[in-house]
Amino acid sequence: AVVLCAYLEMQGIDLRDRSVIELGAGTGLLGIVVTLLGKGFFVVSLKATHTCSARVTITDRAAALEFLESNVQANLPPELRPRAVVKELTWGKDLHNFPPGAFDFILGADIVYLEETFVELLQTLEHLCSERTVILLSCRIRYERDLKFLKMLRERFSVSEVHYDSSKDVHIYKAQRGSRKDDF
Repeated sequence: AVVLCAYLEMQGIDLRDRSVIELGAGTGLLGIVVTLLGKGFFVVSLKATHTCSARVTITDRAAALEFLESNVQANLPPELRPRAVVKELTWGKDLHNFPPGAFDFILGADIVYLEETFVELLQTLEHLCSERTVILLSCRIRYERDLKFLKMLRERFSVSEVHYDSSKDVHIYKAQRGSRKDDF
């Protein structure tokens, strides 16, 4: 998660007024950092005032939610807490609770390790992804099964490696529907 957080900050990816979902959040570090990086500003018009901050959905399985919610509450300033929502998501299930294609960014850190979840993870990515969605996944390539996941991902999305941190042996992959290779 640390490598993906640093990447988002160093690349200056503009998350303001974007809809972001983190899959398999664990401690919530990535979602918390994205909320902080997406801290926007207020826009005042003749009709209304609205915030241009990121809207972040931080997800994990039910067993992790209590700890995840407490981390979000403890590590975000009160004015940003409403911008980060913790929700249950078991890959391949619960998808009816998430509008199809509603996210600008889908993020996942260290979520590619259980081969038996690969099909459900891909199903979830496909459900959440629109033509404009950018998926960023950070992971170590430890085993043959990790390469298998990347092959499966490439069968459904256009995938490129956008960063490699040699000190931590972590790769960051960007995926999008079809042949799109948009900049952020």
